[in-house]
Amino acid sequence: MIEEAFRRTGVRRTPQRFFVMEHLLLRRDHATVEELCAAVNRDNAMTSRATVYNTLHALVEAGLVIEIMLDGKAARYDANLEKHHHFICDNCGSVEDVEWFDLPPEMEKKQFRAFEAILRGKCIRCQ
Repeated sequence: MIEEAFRRTGVRRTPQRFFVMEHLLLRRDHATVEELCAAVNRDNAMTSRATVYNTLHALVEAGLVIEIMLDGKAARYDANLEKHHHFICDNCGSVEDVEWFDLPPEMEKKQFRAFEAILRGKCIRCQ
């Protein structure tokens, strides 16, 4: 799956790119650069933060990963390219995928370029 995505988009396969994609696809934890750097270095020591940034930049540019900017905090990265929304826990800051729902019919008349709902509250772990 990852190999095919790299071939389809022309992204050169490196161990770091493969690991980052695999992490984002399997864990779905919307990791930050710091979290990804720590994860990569657990399995592939000596990978620099710059390498992780460059890896993410290449994956975002290729359309394989989405960068999520939340309230001026560290960007998070998501490899789930299906239409979906996000839930952010006010307490622990975790980010979870929420199944897609459409706009109410009265909103469809507006000329939106994009639409994503961000829901906020306390996750199950923090309740």
